[in-house]
Amino acid sequence: MARRNTRQTGAKAVKAAGKVLSNPKSSKTAKTAAASALSQSPKRGKK
Repeated sequence: MARRNTRQTGAKAVKAAGKVLSNPKSSKTAKTAAASALSQSPKRGKK
């Protein structure tokens, strides 16, 4: 059985990833990497 990855992307990386995704000139590869980083970011939900 595989171990579960509990690592999460830091706040600075999440902010940078958001900028990459919102930039229309970003490459497809950069956007893919940014989306991957955001998918590993801590969830912010209502408590």
